[in-house]
Amino acid sequence: MTKPNIIIFDDTEVRRNLLPLSYTRPVAHLRVGITTIDEKWRAMLGQANYSYLTVPYLKGKYPIRARRNNLLVAGHVIPTPALARQILALEHGQALMQGEQLIAFNGSAQDFDNRHFARIVYPDERPQMVTQLYHLFELNAAVLEADFEHLTAGRASQPVSPTNTIIGPPERIFIEKGASVEGAFLNTREGSIYIGRDVEVMEGACIRGGFAACEHAKVRMGAKVYGATTLGPHCKIGGEVENTIMIGYSNKAHDGFLGDAVIGQWCNIGGGTTASNLKNDYSEIKLWNYSEQRFVRTGLQFCGLIMGDHSKTGVNSMLNTATVLGVGVNIHGAGFVRNFVASFQEGGASGMKTVPLPTFFAIAERVMARRGIQLTEADREIFTAIYNLSDRYR
Repeated sequence: MTKPNIIIFDDTEVRRNLLPLSYTRPVAHLRVGITTIDEKWRAMLGQANYSYLTVPYLKGKYPIRARRNNLLVAGHVIPTPALARQILALEHGQALMQGEQLIAFNGSAQDFDNRHFARIVYPDERPQMVTQLYHLFELNAAVLEADFEHLTAGRASQPVSPTNTIIGPPERIFIEKGASVEGAFLNTREGSIYIGRDVEVMEGACIRGGFAACEHAKVRMGAKVYGATTLGPHCKIGGEVENTIMIGYSNKAHDGFLGDAVIGQWCNIGGGTTASNLKNDYSEIKLWNYSEQRFVRTGLQFCGLIMGDHSKTGVNSMLNTATVLGVGVNIHGAGFVRNFVASFQEGGASGMKTVPLPTFFAIAERVMARRGIQLTEADREIFTAIYNLSDRYR
């Protein structure tokens, strides 16, 4: 039997709203809950040939492989088993839509491009969608619980060491092989705690669920972690963290506060860095929107740092509520930087300057080499394209 040809596509408007995080990846490679949206689709839709429909400069790393008949699935939609079953049941020419949002289409790439649908059907349940940056941390608690149920169903956790203090139902803790959790406080009253392979939770760490640490992540001594927080692979945290997603390979190893935040890959948050998530007057938060080129009302009272890939803050950096840092940003020095810093900028409150691309590449190579990963030619092409695009946002 021929495997389905599944193409996970970026909705153009949604992708623009999710910049700077979507600069460096298809939308489906954003993490919410425990796994990425892409990993959820693959788990729900099963064995298939997968590829991506995204912006041209990402296709070298994320190619598209279209056939005469394809199943195209939206990368910003959070899959559920019921939604996946409905998508797999689509007949040729049928489109699954929620309002104006296309969720899935079974047919040719040409018909998809032309929005030529033989028939429109509607989901049996209203799907969750990530259409704004803040939806990632807003949805994280609910999606984390759903991921926990899916990943642990029918499986047994490694035993929890008696050196830990458990508050709440112990069955809401799942520890994968190779993980080390010793002398920690684990509270599951408000959410589950998932500890991935080879994760280390050091003594004195206080963790309130929902919480997930993916493979090789580390929670340092005395860390205070509130739900719903997700650490992607090889992330490291210390200090105080609340309702935050770190996509992967990023560090906040020291004291300081991070809350209601999303951190890209290969970021480093210097010791003592504090990123506000609440305005002093408790008023509604406005967040920079790349598509509209202005600060847009969110309806939120809490929103912290949004940090693009390969960005960094120096020791004791201070960031205002709802600060957006682009790709390859380096913040240092005294005082508060402005609430939006475009990609490939370096400096602080006293002024910013553009980071030359060769300098950025040299730093990125050193950072990635520490994890045994190379900066590929495809990566270089992506960052070069972003560098050329970012002139519009400086």
